[in-house]
This record gives sequence, C-alpha cells and structure tokens, in this order.
Amino acid sequence: MLTVVGMALLIPQPARAFGDAGGFDPRILLTGSQTNAARPSAPGRWSWELVQRTSAPARLRPSQVHASDAAITDGPFLYWSGDASVPALTSAEIAGLRRFFALGGVMLVDDAGVSNEGAPGAFGTSARREIARVLPDSAPITIGADHVVFRTFYLLRRAEGRIAGPKTLEAIVRGGSAQVIFSSHDLGGALARGPTGMWEQPVIPGGDVQRERAIRLAVNVAMYVLCSNYKDDQVHAPFLMRRRALSPHSEP
Repeated sequence: MLTVVGMALLIPQPARAFGDAGGFDPRILLTGSQTNAARPSAPGRWSWELVQRTSAPARLRPSQVHASDAAITDGPFLYWSGDASVPALTSAEIAGLRRFFALGGVMLVDDAGVSNEGAPGAFGTSARREIARVLPDSAPITIGADHVVFRTFYLLRRAEGRIAGPKTLEAIVRGGSAQVIFSSHDLGGALARGPTGMWEQPVIPGGDVQRERAIRLAVNVAMYVLCSNYKDDQVHAPFLMRRRALSPHSEP
C-alpha cells in the first residue's frame, strides 16, 4: 500500500451555515417516518476516518435533519440511506430538497439494501423515483474513475462499498457539479463499526482490502463536498473552500 501524504488545505473561517463545529457533517437525511440511517454508526465513523486521514475538520457526532425542516439548508451535505422502499415525498419535503439543491448542496444516496451483485434494492429504486420528482429536469449519468469524485484525495479506479457492485457511480450533475450521487454499494455498510470496535458488516467479496478502498471513497466524497461552493440562504457567501484538492494520492 502506498503511503498517503497529508494534503494542506486552505480553510477560511466557516460560514454561518456550517454550524458551531465548523467541519464536515455527514448529516443524515430523514424522510417520511425514518428515524436514522440504515447503518447508524456509519456517519460518525466517516467523520473519524476523514479527520485521521486528512487535514480536514469533521463532526464526530453527525447531525440529522428532516427533508421538510428549515434547517435542511444549514449545511452543504446530506446522507440519505436506507434498506426499504421510500414513501412518496410530501410537498414540504420536495420543497425543502429543492431549496437545498438550489443553494448548491450535495447528497449521497446510499443503498443499504443493494444485492450482492450490485442491483438496486427497494430503497435505491424508490429513492431514484423520488429524486426525479425533486429534480424533474435532471437525469442521472454514469461517473467513473475520470471524475473528480474519484480523485479529490485518493486516486481510485472504481467505486466499492460493503459489496463490490458496479465500478461506477451515478450522479445528477447540475451547474457542472455532481449534486446527487447514487451508490449501489452500501458504502455505509463498509464504514459501520460498533461500540466494541468491531466492524458490523462483512465486506464481500474483497474483505479488508475492499473495505479500505470503500473508506477511501467516503473520504473522497467528503473532500468533494468541502471543496465545493455552497451559498448561505441569507448571506449568499461561499460555503467553505473554492479550491479543489489536486494532490495525487493513490489506492493500494
């Protein structure tokens, strides 16, 4: 495995929308009657890995927000995961998500119910249906190793999670930025770690090596969010960083 060289980041004072912690917050998006992410320990572990591997700050106790809450625009990122079908979004939930995306927000849609072959489960299928209602004029496209998401910190050849799944991700690209990223890999399943320190889910078929690459993909997504622009709902100021990470870090 190649040694990972730390990347120096230009981090100005965080905008008001970033919250008191001033770091990456993998906010759990809740819709309908959802009460948590499909892998509840995954977001916290995501932040921990980011802090350990980069110079970026992160909230070790990620927050939650409902799609209909006004607070949905208080940060640039949403993590929507599940393993069951999503009920139709309400008009208030659709309005909240449209406002979030209008400000430049980024969402990762993580299918925890994906098959071992990478076929979308009930959550992935229904989430795509509902996002199509939120952004009816935008369709997902395939993004692969040449996209910046695969190169923001580590150089990755493919996407992986708890299962290997397809080599690519899907994304809705608006204004030149990937605003909705769809993963058919159960990325949270590779990140989830219990209070005893044991990994909660086996990673198939690649075991620990695949888990490491999945963690690296999660770090890249976080860096993509941190290096993008997000406009505060009131002051319309840049969110955190304008400069993208271009340092050549490689996967094993």
